[in-house]
Amino acid sequence: MSGRGSGASSEPSTAGTPPTPSRTVFAAAHVVADPFADTTPEGPAVIDWDATLAFRRHLWSHGLGVAEAMDTAQRGMGLDWSSAAELIRRSAAEAAATGGRIACGVGTDQLTVPEASLADVRAAYEEQLSLVEGAGAQAVVMASRQLAATATGPEPYVEIYGHLLRQAAAPVILHWLGPMFDPALKGYWGSPDLDLATDTFLQIITEHPAKVDGVKVSLLDADREVELRRRLPEGVRCYTGDDFHYPELIAGDAHGFSDALLGIFDPLAPLAADAVRLLDGGDTAGFRKLLDPTVALSRHLFQTPTRYYKTGVVLLAWLAGHQAHFTMVGGLHSARSLPHLKRAYELADALDLFPDPELAAARMRRLASVYGGTE
Repeated sequence: MSGRGSGASSEPSTAGTPPTPSRTVFAAAHVVADPFADTTPEGPAVIDWDATLAFRRHLWSHGLGVAEAMDTAQRGMGLDWSSAAELIRRSAAEAAATGGRIACGVGTDQLTVPEASLADVRAAYEEQLSLVEGAGAQAVVMASRQLAATATGPEPYVEIYGHLLRQAAAPVILHWLGPMFDPALKGYWGSPDLDLATDTFLQIITEHPAKVDGVKVSLLDADREVELRRRLPEGVRCYTGDDFHYPELIAGDAHGFSDALLGIFDPLAPLAADAVRLLDGGDTAGFRKLLDPTVALSRHLFQTPTRYYKTGVVLLAWLAGHQAHFTMVGGLHSARSLPHLKRAYELADALDLFPDPELAAARMRRLASVYGGTE
């Protein structure tokens, strides 16, 4: 879905229907591993390209945009830069062929040591920005672990981000990922004080408003997001990345609303798309009635340690029949307990998220049996 400012079950009859968009909505998409690859958690990712690209077509068929090669795709948690670069090229080509909207992550993860010089960080960002824009995708400038480890205050952020924005060919999305998603990003924008960090973030945006399409905020703090949203320059979107409070943030208030770039919209795609179509038609109450009940599932998937939410996302894709196995790059399918996974299944089933409930139940029983359980 595209536009200014964006859910139950089986594939809805409205799938693929062009909406009259009131929000820009991206689903951050997961990658499908090759379960037969002979690799290790520290080894290079091996991707099942057919299944991975098919899932992106599923998201586009519901009118959602795809946010590619970001946190949900295990960027920095099993997806190495070489694989991410190939993912960006393939997904961007698929988007061009199908008419789908795509934005891709630009980072510095080709740097293989935690600390690097600021010149190294800038060059790494430049390399990835060039690849994304050359592939025909919109750039999402992600937070850099290497920059966080090297910068000693706000000035390096202002310098490096300003440099990237000046050379960007088209407006980008700036991504503020909080330490609950990646502990290495604590103190991003030069300070652990979120008020000071916000001031630096806003300084960068206000100095280059024509080059900033929007900001993605993943702090799980709705009040802070609303405050930031109201301080953005006119025309700069706020894409919520808050997987705890997304219904009210997308619905908005008298002063504005958030667009969306959400990992939870990976498993919620059909339901989320239906909900946003209601909002597009002016039915805010109907939007909330569809989307509010999904928050319990999202809060469960994103419970601490939040960075392991990807495990539940991939579980639900397998249970829904989007892939033939529950295997993740980096071995991350082992990152959540069986009780956690069983509860994710129960919450998703209660939302009618599975096109074939019997298949989902059978697969969940099979998974339990692998753990030694009987149901």
